[in-house]
Amino acid sequence: MDCNRRDLLKSLPAAALAKAGQAPVRGAASGERPNLLIVMADQQRAGLTRGSGFAQDTMPALDGLSARGVSFDRAYTTAPLCVPARISMLTGRWPHAHRVRQNSAANAATFDKDLFHVCRDLGYRTGLSGKNHSHLTPGRVDLWRPFSHLDGWLPDPAPKDLVAFEQWMKHLNHGTGQEATPFPVETQFPYRIVSSAIDFIDTAKDDPFALWVSFPEPHNPYQVPKPYFDMFPPEQVPARDVGLEALASKSFRWRWLRQLEERTYPGYADRWRRTRSNYLGMLRMIDDQVARLLGHLEATGKARNTIVLYLADHGDFFCDYGLERKGTELPEVLTRIPMSWSGWNIRPQSKLPAFVSTADVLPTLCEAIGAEIPFGCQGRSLWPMLTGQPYPKSEFESIYSEVGFGGLSYGPGDALPPNSGRGGGGADAIPTYDELNPVTQSGTMKMVRMGDWKVVFDSEGGGQIFNVVRDPYELKNLWDAPEAAGIKPRLLAELLQWTMRTQDDLPRAAYTTKRAPHGWYAR
Repeated sequence: MDCNRRDLLKSLPAAALAKAGQAPVRGAASGERPNLLIVMADQQRAGLTRGSGFAQDTMPALDGLSARGVSFDRAYTTAPLCVPARISMLTGRWPHAHRVRQNSAANAATFDKDLFHVCRDLGYRTGLSGKNHSHLTPGRVDLWRPFSHLDGWLPDPAPKDLVAFEQWMKHLNHGTGQEATPFPVETQFPYRIVSSAIDFIDTAKDDPFALWVSFPEPHNPYQVPKPYFDMFPPEQVPARDVGLEALASKSFRWRWLRQLEERTYPGYADRWRRTRSNYLGMLRMIDDQVARLLGHLEATGKARNTIVLYLADHGDFFCDYGLERKGTELPEVLTRIPMSWSGWNIRPQSKLPAFVSTADVLPTLCEAIGAEIPFGCQGRSLWPMLTGQPYPKSEFESIYSEVGFGGLSYGPGDALPPNSGRGGGGADAIPTYDELNPVTQSGTMKMVRMGDWKVVFDSEGGGQIFNVVRDPYELKNLWDAPEAAGIKPRLLAELLQWTMRTQDDLPRAAYTTKRAPHGWYAR
């Protein structure tokens, strides 16, 4: 939208906006805008806290946060890989609309305004402390403290222990630490990220702030120092529900990923208990730093005026199927994420059954702070739901996700491209692999979750239907089964509707389209 057009819309009264098809601004008045704190974990699988039904108490602070606000059991990523999902959160757009479908294409992001544009326009101080992996650039925020999985922001001069820790992380090379990390928790990225966040919050003083605290964990490398290394002993971690045998019912992409992992880290699948133990320890390490950050908000009196959102960009195989990390198709273990909202004006409620998405974050926060939802935003505002107001339940009875770089899917008889994720770089190279490669991500695949059901369809006409309540690991495809015959047309219609609903309406030109208040299509 050009500036003159935007200024004109902002000057119109609500009745005129409604007549023009533009939803009126709702939420905070200019003098009472809340702070925004987005806490994101990278590759955190849903359902691994005691409050979400897991056997071990991995994240008591997050469970407490959820109990004081609203958590969603049916929250989903727009795509189970980092950059597309993160850009969706910031822009409210699905990957096929913002045009970033792989991690290497962040600069291609297409949108009108993102969260940080909206907040800066309203006078917010803005910041990133942690992993970016999006289109966001340093000049657009007041605080820029970036971290990756192997290194991060360092003060000048850099303390020797932090430099040594980062060298050790590179040596681990995205594998699983078989011994406790030989550096204290203060060298770990979550501690350093929260320290930077606390400094920023204090510097903001009385100005409203919008801060993205983005942990690189519990993403690989799977490592933790003591006491976290011993907190969930390997012999006590819950057994896997499915192992390597489950791959027999899956496509070529799954089995190829398994071979890629085994070639890179021979015997890794036999060490799954240690990997799971470290992963759970990483969750508790994150949780302790979340508690530290929330405690600082309380101590400074800013908690009462801050909206806190905790979520992940996508999930992790967590050694189910004999796999680590992520990398293929749209299984529940990769697409379902934790999402919890709490704080300013949010009404504590029991877990809501609504299907929600990372794309819903931007419109929700826009309504919370009284900002216009940007044109081209495809997500739906959760703000009425979070504040205990009426909302159409039919709007949230399904959700949509997608994956794939495009083109045709690779199969067992194909010659594979040179950049097919096999790692290497010469005989002396440290082994590694890229699970998000042109083989595992080949083709295009879309899915809808609705009720107990899930439909998946690909660009070459392949279909899958699962009852994810009875079959949570999606081992029995019911596409042609009599038991799914009644629900199949409804699922396909829902998928078609989502596909049309998320068709891009940018660029905005001479004519104004009718926009749905809150982004809700339900009548």
